[in-house]
Amino acid sequence: MTNLVNLQDVSLAYGPLVLLDSVSLGVDEGERIGVVGRNGGGKSTLISVLAGALPPDSGRVVHNRGLRVGFLHQRDDFPDSTVGAFVLGERAEHEWAGDARLRDILRGLLGGWDLDAPMSGLSGGERRRSGLARLLVGDHDLIVLDEPTNHLDIEGIHWLAEHLRGRAESLVVVTHDRWFLDAVTTRTWEVGRGAVERYEGGYAAYVLAKAERERQAAVSEERRQNLMRKELAWLRRGAPARTSKPKFRIEAANRLIENEPPARDAVELVRFASSRLGKSVIDLKNVTATVPGRTLLDHLTWQLGPGDRVGLVGVNGAGKSTLLKILAEERAPDGGNVRTGRTVKLAHLSQNVVELDPEARPLQAVMDVREHVTIGKRDYTASQMLERFGFRGERQWTPIGDLSGGERRRLQLLRLLMDEPNVLLLDEPTNDLDIETLTELEDLLDGWPGSMVLVSHDRYFLERVTDRVLALMGDGSLAFLPGGVDEYLERRAGALGEVTVPTLGGERAEPEPEVPAVSAADRRAAQKDMQRIERRMDRIGVREAELHELMAAAGDDYTRLAELDAEAKALAAERDQLEEAWLEQAETVGD
Repeated sequence: MTNLVNLQDVSLAYGPLVLLDSVSLGVDEGERIGVVGRNGGGKSTLISVLAGALPPDSGRVVHNRGLRVGFLHQRDDFPDSTVGAFVLGERAEHEWAGDARLRDILRGLLGGWDLDAPMSGLSGGERRRSGLARLLVGDHDLIVLDEPTNHLDIEGIHWLAEHLRGRAESLVVVTHDRWFLDAVTTRTWEVGRGAVERYEGGYAAYVLAKAERERQAAVSEERRQNLMRKELAWLRRGAPARTSKPKFRIEAANRLIENEPPARDAVELVRFASSRLGKSVIDLKNVTATVPGRTLLDHLTWQLGPGDRVGLVGVNGAGKSTLLKILAEERAPDGGNVRTGRTVKLAHLSQNVVELDPEARPLQAVMDVREHVTIGKRDYTASQMLERFGFRGERQWTPIGDLSGGERRRLQLLRLLMDEPNVLLLDEPTNDLDIETLTELEDLLDGWPGSMVLVSHDRYFLERVTDRVLALMGDGSLAFLPGGVDEYLERRAGALGEVTVPTLGGERAEPEPEVPAVSAADRRAAQKDMQRIERRMDRIGVREAELHELMAAAGDDYTRLAELDAEAKALAAERDQLEEAWLEQAETVGD
């Protein structure tokens, strides 16, 4: 196997902060490496040195002769040119139009764009997509990507993962998206404290291997009971796609989680949430929301109940943030009404970070909300909560004006949680959070009793902290997705077909609006029936969980077991009928 890049005793520091300390490693042909670690720990520095974009203070960086490196920075400079000239260079139209690989890249990242549009008129996210497309249309031996999933929606992230899996080049990628890491990487580098630890496998295997290393090192009991055990327990009970086999004895790692608490008890949390919230949380009835030239929500009727944990997905611009603002009563609907329960104490984290006093300190900002908070059965001080969110030691006393954008967002999220709301509306809470902080946040939300609506492009985060997924499909409707994100991607692909390839000249091509085969009244009636069915299916799920508990407690009481089993079978049969009815109504809505 050919070695492409070698780092030999490389060191680099910024003042007293040592990011790389005598690091030696290499990248071989065909390797796919994910780079993880805390924000500010040296991930971007490492890959910049690796790509030859940043010289080290000492040591050697050796590239194979003639090595072609494609490097996506977090902050690229963009020339004053058209999108087409920037992405495709001097290629003639017939050249790229006849190349299936180039067409796929343009369709996946710039679908419907006008390639004659000036780069200066693009948003930051659009420029980021253009930079990624420019890199991918080139030919390389090694591709180095720094946070490539930023500004991509779930569909874009899925496309990028599939595209990279089909390429032959070696890959080194820094990302906080754990689903993406598992989808495209086969090795993991963890950067921190000047060193780089190497692990076999993607993110799931990395978590298991790191836990095993700590076990073999006989770490203290307190450290053994840290969040890595929580993460490991989640991986065991999570989706089968995460069960890639690491190269060590799984039985040894399993001993780490012998006493780990079971998966989130949805039944108990719903009971607790109901006692705090009452029966009514937020009800939307015939709600309509519009922006100039477009309807985002079309006579939407939906109910958020006590203990509901909902993940909300949809294409950018479908109205996800608008729906959260309406739920939070920060924006009035253009039609219909919103009813909020009397016991609701709501917290809304928007994508826009509300600025705090730049002279204030994080500890003061949190204590201004509350000095202590109870989560589950444990009490935490403001300082302990700050530590869990990555503010350790002196960082709790750093002026807020000196914090990074990610740190300020973490602080805002913590202030929301410290106020102990019983309804959370979270709009992209994972932005700018490193994996360690994401795991802390998931651990807090995993057992949080209350209602939650979460908008996120992070599939891993969605799966872990929510119980069901809804989607704004771009036609004003809200769809229930029993199959989660995978079903959303399938439905989008089926509804829209192939996204258009960018064109030269004219305005950006927009998808042709679909003409419904049924009347708007029939569609609204079908949507109401679907929502009624969904609520009944939710209640069946809760009752089935209760029946399982009762059957386990019945022991040798065969009469009681027979009664409970009969009820469980009846519920299962009813659920099957409801699923068929739901699918029939879904066909009506989709016509």
